[in-house]
Amino acid sequence: MTGTLPGLVQDARELLSHGDVRLLGLMPFASNYTFLTEVSDGARSVLAVYKPRRGETPLWDFPEGTLCQREVAAYRLSLALGWPSVPPTILREGPHGPGALQLFISADLQEHFFTMRDERGDDFRSIAAFDVIVNNADRKGGHCLRAFDGTIWVVDHGVCFHSDPKLRTVIWDFAGDPIPEQQLEDIRRVATELRSGALGRNLPSLLTTVEVESAARRAEVLARAGCFPAPTGDRPYPWPPV
Repeated sequence: MTGTLPGLVQDARELLSHGDVRLLGLMPFASNYTFLTEVSDGARSVLAVYKPRRGETPLWDFPEGTLCQREVAAYRLSLALGWPSVPPTILREGPHGPGALQLFISADLQEHFFTMRDERGDDFRSIAAFDVIVNNADRKGGHCLRAFDGTIWVVDHGVCFHSDPKLRTVIWDFAGDPIPEQQLEDIRRVATELRSGALGRNLPSLLTTVEVESAARRAEVLARAGCFPAPTGDRPYPWPPV
């Protein structure tokens, strides 16, 4: 498959859903089994990251076997908001059973949140607001990828959407700052969609009803506050930070 990255993203959704998945190898340094794959329909192919349910390490605070579903839910929520850039992610059968399949983003591995934050503040404001809504329990700096066209993509959303407060992130730079008005409008709209729109109808196939309700409530609270929250609790930062 050739073309610019935005074109690839649009075309990749159908290919990820229906193409044949071929394992290329395990990806290093992942806490769960994470495979680099090639997805092809014979005429076209893309690289994708495959996270099978059976390869997930059990966690004490998240229901077993649900991390792949949370990856997909985060992608769908990003589509509804219009930000941030989360690679197309679907739930489908793969070589090791059902799991999340996400478009692989070629990126400069020397770049991460801490190297980019001074010049890309607007991008990271959207990521920070998104993480509040999805209740991201593990936003490391290395989860922010800079593609070679300059787009900042965010990945690794398996530990999101818990109904209890779990926000752990390295992006606290904007604590107390006002959220841009356009983002506030998007957040209000998505809060409504989570309660009575398409998101509210579709996300329960991936999350519990309580988790969807909690996401709606977080969006409403964030919109009412109008500003980015400050760190709270005993563990507001993930480890390692990158």
